[in-house]
Amino acid sequence: MKPNFALFSLALLLNACTPQIDLASNAAADVAKCPTQTQPMRLIKSKDLDFYDRFDYHIRNIVSDADTVKFQAQKYDFVFCRGNSSWTVQLGTLPSSLLPKDYAEFEKDLINPPLKPIEFQEKKYQYRVLLSPNPFKQPSANAEAVIFEVVSPDGKTTKRQTLYTLKGLQKANFGASLGVPRVTAAIIHGDRLWWSVASEQGEGANGIATVISYDPQADKLTLIQPDKLKGQQITDLAITGDSTNPTFWLGTQLSGEGNAYLPGMGLVAYRPNPKNPNLGSMKSYTVHNSPIVGAIPDKLKLENDTLWVGTGNGVCQVKWQTADNSDSWFCGRFAVMTKLTTEGLSLYSTLMDKTPAAKLSPASSGENIEVLWFSPIDSKTRKGRYEVRYPQGFTVTLNDQGAELFPQDLAQIRAKLEPGQLPFYWAGGDWHWNGDRLVRGFDEVGLNLVGGGPRGIGSQDFTPDGLINSNAIRGDLDLLNLTKKSTSVRYYSGWVDEAKINPYLTVVPQGQPENPQPNPLKSVADNLKP
Repeated sequence: MKPNFALFSLALLLNACTPQIDLASNAAADVAKCPTQTQPMRLIKSKDLDFYDRFDYHIRNIVSDADTVKFQAQKYDFVFCRGNSSWTVQLGTLPSSLLPKDYAEFEKDLINPPLKPIEFQEKKYQYRVLLSPNPFKQPSANAEAVIFEVVSPDGKTTKRQTLYTLKGLQKANFGASLGVPRVTAAIIHGDRLWWSVASEQGEGANGIATVISYDPQADKLTLIQPDKLKGQQITDLAITGDSTNPTFWLGTQLSGEGNAYLPGMGLVAYRPNPKNPNLGSMKSYTVHNSPIVGAIPDKLKLENDTLWVGTGNGVCQVKWQTADNSDSWFCGRFAVMTKLTTEGLSLYSTLMDKTPAAKLSPASSGENIEVLWFSPIDSKTRKGRYEVRYPQGFTVTLNDQGAELFPQDLAQIRAKLEPGQLPFYWAGGDWHWNGDRLVRGFDEVGLNLVGGGPRGIGSQDFTPDGLINSNAIRGDLDLLNLTKKSTSVRYYSGWVDEAKINPYLTVVPQGQPENPQPNPLKSVADNLKP
C-alpha cells in the first residue's frame, strides 16, 4: 500500500494604537530598533488563495535578536518588541526554503529525500528520514520501515537506524500503511544532537512519534517513543535540563484526509525515565486545561527560563519552570478587526439569509469589531460574507442535532490523543470552554474545503451548489440546552457582506476570566449514559 498525498496536497500595518500585551519585556532592548507601523496590515485576499487560507496564521519559523522576536507565518510576520512589549504585523518574510514546495519539487524530494546539515562542535553532520523500501522510487514496492540516517562529518560513514516498522504500526493499531515521515526539529542540547520525527496521517497512513538523540562521541543513536505520544505528530522540540535528566517540550497535532491541522495533545512536557526513556512522566497543556492561546503549538523557542510558543491562534511566553501556574503564561491572540462606519452594518443571523436580522451600529466614533471568519455564499463567484462578533447574540435550536456518546473504544482513544476532550459528539464539539463561554480559535476550525468546508453551528445540509449554511463558525457560544435529540445555543456572532468591511490583522491581549465557571458540558456526559 503506497503512502497517500492527503497531507501534502493541502500544502500545495497594524494601526498606530498597537495593543500592549503584558509579556515580560527586556528593559535593555532598544525600542528604536523595533519595526514601526502607521497603517493597518490589511487582510490578504487573492484569487490564488482559498478562503480559509486568509486565516492561516500557523507559525512556521521563529527568529529572534536582542530587540525583537519574529513569528513567521506563510503570509505574515508577527513581531514582538522586547523593549515595550508591543506588536506589529507585517507582510511575511518567511525564507523560500520554508515555503510550501510546488508539486514537481516535492515529488523529487519524495523520490530521493535530501540530506540536511547540522553543525556540532565545528563539524557538519547530515541527516534524513526515509521510507524503506521507497515506493516513490520503486513504484511496485510497499514501505516496510522508516529509517533515520546520520552521515559523519567526513562523509565516509552513514549510521542507519530503524525507527519503526509497518508491522509495529499495525500491531499498535495506529494505521494500515506507513505515512511519509519528516524531521520537524533538529537541535543541539548538551553533548548530543536531537531530532523529532513526525509522519503523514490520513487514509490509513500514519507513523509513530519519535525523538532521536545522537551521541557523536559514542556514535550511538537512542530512540524515544513514549506510548502516550505514539499517535501524535510532533511539530517542534525544545529541551530543558541536562542530557542525563532532560525535559522535552513538544508541540503536537493530528491531521487527516483533507485537513492538515487538527488539535492533538497541545504543548507536552515529557520527562523520560533515566532507565527507560520510553517510560516517564508527562503533562499536556491544552486549551482545555491551561491559558495556552492556541490548540496547535506550531513552533517553540527556548530563551533561558522562557519558552515561546507560536500557534495558529496566537503566541504565548511561558515561564517553563512554573508552567502549571496560570500566572506564568503571557499570551497575545491573533485577531482580525474592522472599523464600524457611522451608518453601521446590516447583520444576517445565518450565512445564507436573504434578509438582515439586526443592525450593528458603532457605540462611538472609530469603534472596531472583531472579524471571525469568512465563508462563500456562491461557489462560482466565490463571493461571501464575514462572520463578526455580535454582543447581543442570536439563539438557535437544532432539533436534528443532539449529543451522542462515543463508542467505548473510541472514547478511550480520544482520551489519550486529545486530553480534555469530553466523550461525546455534539454540534459544538470543536469549541472549548474558557471559563466563561465556549470559544473556538482559528486553529480549531481547520483549514480545509473537504465536505463543504469547516463545519459550525447550523444546518448540515448542502445547498444546491455544495455549500453549507452556518449560524456560526467561530462565534462564542452559551449552551442553553443539550440532549440526545437537540442542541440549543446562543451564539454571539452574525454575518456581513464582504464588500462592506475592510479587515486588518492585529494582536490583542489574551486574558483569563476573573471568575471562571464550571464547564456546563461536563454534566451532559452523565445524562447521556444508558
